[in-house]
Amino acid sequence: MTSSVLPLADKSESDAPESPVVTHIKDYVARLRGGDTGAMPAVLGLVVLCTVFAIMRPRFLSAGNFANLFTQGAAVTVIAMGLIFVLVLGEIDLSAGFASGVCAAVLAVLLTEHGWPWYAGVLAALVVGAVIGLVLGVLVAKVGIPSFVVTLGAFLAFQGVSLLLVKGGTNVPVRDSTILAISNRNLAPIVGWLLAAATVGGYAALQLRRNRSRMRRGLSAEPIAITGIRVGTLAILVGLAVYVLNQERSRNVVISSLRGVPIVVPVLVVLLLIGTFVLRRTPYGLSLYAVGGNREAARRAGINVDRVRISAFVICSTMAAIGGIVAASRANSVDSNTGGSNVLLYAVGAAVIGGTSLFGGKGRVLDAVLGGAVVAVIDNGMGLMGYSAGVKYVVTGVVLLLAAGVDALSRRRAEAAGLR
Repeated sequence: MTSSVLPLADKSESDAPESPVVTHIKDYVARLRGGDTGAMPAVLGLVVLCTVFAIMRPRFLSAGNFANLFTQGAAVTVIAMGLIFVLVLGEIDLSAGFASGVCAAVLAVLLTEHGWPWYAGVLAALVVGAVIGLVLGVLVAKVGIPSFVVTLGAFLAFQGVSLLLVKGGTNVPVRDSTILAISNRNLAPIVGWLLAAATVGGYAALQLRRNRSRMRRGLSAEPIAITGIRVGTLAILVGLAVYVLNQERSRNVVISSLRGVPIVVPVLVVLLLIGTFVLRRTPYGLSLYAVGGNREAARRAGINVDRVRISAFVICSTMAAIGGIVAASRANSVDSNTGGSNVLLYAVGAAVIGGTSLFGGKGRVLDAVLGGAVVAVIDNGMGLMGYSAGVKYVVTGVVLLLAAGVDALSRRRAEAAGLR
């Protein structure tokens, strides 16, 4: 009787521990399948749009147009940053656009007609923005009027206030050199490189600190290879941006040179860092998400829900004031239409396109930056291609509907997976 010897199974491969990088990628794919798409749709849309416009209009990639994208979308992006705080609560502020116009009008009138210094005018505009947000927040949180109704009424009222401030629709020029520099001046090339190095270095330090903190608490940390990829990608993107912006953009160098990163860019970076820190690293930010996710549960957990809701509107209107200052700087003037027209629609669209949920409980300040970039690219690229304003609105509206659809589907999938 012959005995057959079965070969021993090779366990070296099956029992080998899985690479942390592979595990991280699998977890990320699982989150995508569960509905947590994050910023991926906005990033993919941005890449596709830039590729299409670059192919159809090579001038889209020129240094001058690249710099124009930042100044063109800065005001809308700042207003969208403030809207994030309200949208996280599941509320809406339809008055943010004209609130920015009112604050810009206050600034222009004080600077031009009353001779105030720029810092006093800016402070007054910010105070007006904060007061506007306080009134809106009290009406919503304490009186109980839906935010849609309150801010729709404010939307109409602020148009009248703007007309009164600029005396029936006249144009109020802004001549202060400091205010004009925000959107019309550039950093020295060396300062741009120093800012890029500080940005990349700071991001790398924060990522490493976050990983160490998680490991100390016994939590899973991001693999160092993934962290390296993140930092390396940011370094490449920032380096390319600074390199392009440091190219000469003036058509007549003899008269004036036009090089460097626009001053409005570090302004956006600072606001992004502050907003992200407040939302992600403070008890207030956690309370904001808690109220937006489940208001009653937050109240039972001891959170002062009314105070959180009022503060969100204050932040939103204050950021709208900053957006109005940026808009006044770019236009060199203020009129009754400042903050009007498509400003609010673009700001809300930027927040939603970037990944902020209209249902509350989900949103990042970075979403406003990504969504603002998408809106600016659409407006700029289609302008270069010669399309009318009507076509721009249609395309932007379709993109907004797609983003809202992705948000709704992601939420439904997350609920089906038991993540909500």
